[in-house]
Amino acid sequence: MDVNIVDTTLRDGEQKAGIAFGINEKVKIAKILNDIGIYQIEAGSAAMGGEEKASIEKIAALGLKSKISSWNRANIKDIDASIDCGVDIVHISIPTSDLQIKSKLGKDKAWVLERIKKCTTYALEKGYEVTVGMEDATRSDINFLIEFCTAVSEIGIKRIRYSDTVGISYPRKVFYSVKKLLQEVPIEIEIHAHNDFGMALANSLAAVEAGAKFANCTISGVGERAGNCDFIKFAKTLDMFECEKICPLNINDLLETEQILRCLSL
Repeated sequence: MDVNIVDTTLRDGEQKAGIAFGINEKVKIAKILNDIGIYQIEAGSAAMGGEEKASIEKIAALGLKSKISSWNRANIKDIDASIDCGVDIVHISIPTSDLQIKSKLGKDKAWVLERIKKCTTYALEKGYEVTVGMEDATRSDINFLIEFCTAVSEIGIKRIRYSDTVGISYPRKVFYSVKKLLQEVPIEIEIHAHNDFGMALANSLAAVEAGAKFANCTISGVGERAGNCDFIKFAKTLDMFECEKICPLNINDLLETEQILRCLSL
């Protein structure tokens, strides 16, 4: 197995109640994540403006080896804010479940497809690497997910984020869905799991077993509500399975790094 970590401590991790990183803390965390070989750092959401945008700009300007990304809703204003920051990757997210398409957007599936195609085309034409997130994917119809992935793949998107947004799924379903998408569409899968039912680690591992090449994690599993997939536990488990690529340091080094990060603000 060859797995790349997308660390979202600075974005989803900061949504945990009681956590608020300052700009300098975010820069320190980004440098440490870079030093341990994290493939991609999701530095925040530039559309929030203020210190959030300033911290993303500062991290993007460091010239780190880790790729820096910013999370965006599917609108041009969000995307422009990320482009202003000079990030490496523009991530565009949109709901794909019937429930959230109706309740959150007040739209239909046809609108979602047109919107994501418009936004991804815009960002790609600006010369950026673009990844796309399927919000609430685990409660979405698998046939629509295939249609969605096919549509963005044909535009030029290489990686899709399969999100268990409300932490409601379980390993067997995640495995089946990821496997099915990979069988039907020439695209790479990134798993984004929440821990509401205590399944974030198990669901992330199931996705990797099914063929996902990217996994979202946070330090100590911090994140919105019950949290996200714990980076150290995920790395340790895959290390036991002799995974070919997580990061260049050993588990003891990672544990020491986690303690440093926890002292900053967690």
